[in-house]
Amino acid sequence: MAKKAPRRTAERILEVTLDLFNRFGEPNVSTTLISAELGISPGNLYYHYPAKDELINSLFDRYERALSELLNASDGVRDVEDAWFFMHTLFELIWQYRFLYRDLNDLLSKNRRLETHFQWVLKNKTRSIKALLDGMSRAGAVRIDSREVEATATSMVVVLTYWLSYEYVRDPRRALEPESAQFALLRGAHHVLNLLVPYLETGQRMHLLQLAGAYGGHGNPGE
Repeated sequence: MAKKAPRRTAERILEVTLDLFNRFGEPNVSTTLISAELGISPGNLYYHYPAKDELINSLFDRYERALSELLNASDGVRDVEDAWFFMHTLFELIWQYRFLYRDLNDLLSKNRRLETHFQWVLKNKTRSIKALLDGMSRAGAVRIDSREVEATATSMVVVLTYWLSYEYVRDPRRALEPESAQFALLRGAHHVLNLLVPYLETGQRMHLLQLAGAYGGHGNPGE
């Protein structure tokens, strides 16, 4: 039993670190704050993670693994309803690790590993969106010229990647708080899929509008 204690401590450190990074932003969270929140000594924290970058990299590794598994599901998207579910699930994962997106430019400028690996993230997202478009095209849900696929997929990835930054800028005090999550994710999914409207078959276009309406559209609570 004693041998399992270090693993449990390391796991707890990551969980608390992720919560603090998400709440306050990675640049505003020190290892001293993390150890204080955990009720452990800084030396105990450093035993498991000798540098703050190791905490960041460990959390990113978890995100990268979960993202890779989720993006593979894009091969099964055949219509708007599939695409809506896929996008919302993707945004939920992004929200779970939102500090990466909230502080993306700052993190990339300081962490060489993230700089290189996030380029893979963008490529993998683009590949996944192309697979989604291909599946929907073969199912007759969209009609898109092959010459437009690359630009459309890139535009969708840009919105996916920077949506939480947009939400933060429009409402810095509340946008990234847990109570705002559902509306932020639904708005993100709606706006990404809205880029497909020019290519959707009429029935699929109407279904997208119905889905957006059923989930509150893309407005704010109380609007």
